[in-house]
Amino acid sequence: MRIGIIGAGIGGLVAAAGLQADGHDVVVFERSGTPGAVGAGLTLFANAFAALDAIGLGDTVRAVSGDALGRMRSGQRRPSGRWLVSVSPGSGPAVRSLHRAELHSALLAPLAEGTVRAGRTARAAPGGAPVVTVDGSEESFDLVIAADGVRSTARTAWGLDCGVRYAGYTAWRGVTASRGHLADEAGETWGAGARFGIVPLPDDRVYWFAVLTAEEGTDFGDEPALLRARFGGWHAPIPALLDATPRSALLRHDIHDLAALPPRFVAGRGVLLGDAAHAMTPDLGQGAGQAIEDAVTLVLLLRSAGALDAALDEYDRLRRRRARALWRGSRLAGSVTQASHPAVVAARDVLMRAMPAGVAVRASARVARWQEPQRVSPGESR
Repeated sequence: MRIGIIGAGIGGLVAAAGLQADGHDVVVFERSGTPGAVGAGLTLFANAFAALDAIGLGDTVRAVSGDALGRMRSGQRRPSGRWLVSVSPGSGPAVRSLHRAELHSALLAPLAEGTVRAGRTARAAPGGAPVVTVDGSEESFDLVIAADGVRSTARTAWGLDCGVRYAGYTAWRGVTASRGHLADEAGETWGAGARFGIVPLPDDRVYWFAVLTAEEGTDFGDEPALLRARFGGWHAPIPALLDATPRSALLRHDIHDLAALPPRFVAGRGVLLGDAAHAMTPDLGQGAGQAIEDAVTLVLLLRSAGALDAALDEYDRLRRRRARALWRGSRLAGSVTQASHPAVVAARDVLMRAMPAGVAVRASARVARWQEPQRVSPGESR
């Protein structure tokens, strides 16, 4: 088949690599003139690697990621440094960390030259027709995959948009220069309406994020100064991480998710994938993982199904069910971790301290479980 993909993010590139390896003619349209990931670090759990392994990309991503989280203490803390939940080295869920830019480069490498057309804004046709308009010209495909993010124009064109919601908080992300000794312990620190996360990266760098409850679109002025004022009194190594991060490596984004999930992830010969389908808050760390699951599920169903309609119907069924649970769970986790009322914060912390670490680990393991789709025959109903 000839397949057009709108968006060269993580999900779009995983889909492109898997589909191209299966012999499909794939074109990826990316509106940025210089395709590359804008962002900092991220974590991928076992579900992402199970999916990547299913299409032969697991080792490609392992090569640019690290497993340092498995060799250190992790969990949740208070700003004083007191642990709410402490997970000893080697007892937590399987998780690897990496920089978004390096993941993006690794996913571009398997693609044939010319697969990604940079600087090209592609617009999907209404109703899910497999047509893309680029610079005033139409291109026809057998299937169009929309991996164009939380504000997907394809989702709107296909009549599937339910709006975008501001989550109530904004997040800074940074990557230090080589200061790996600042991440002997990892995890999140929870305050009142504020939190800070620490994730070690390969090559002795550290990815961190800071989150504050704030009005949407707030102008914070001197943001590095604000972060030092807000988090400078929190436990080590938080102040040192802020000092070790170049201003050029600091990003901030207001956090949004979809106000509601689309009624379907498929319209005609169009498929929603990743944030375009189910943008969720980052509070379960599953945004990238779910985009990967989407992409791999679609690749495998197109490989095994006897008809395109059967593959798309099964993709819609499987992915909406999986995404709905994580979209809701992420929103709930955000409301808990960003709690600001003193009584709510106190109750949250008491409950966290009372919870055995094993319970938290098992809950994380359930989230990070992905099942490869079964073969679907034409006309089969489930």
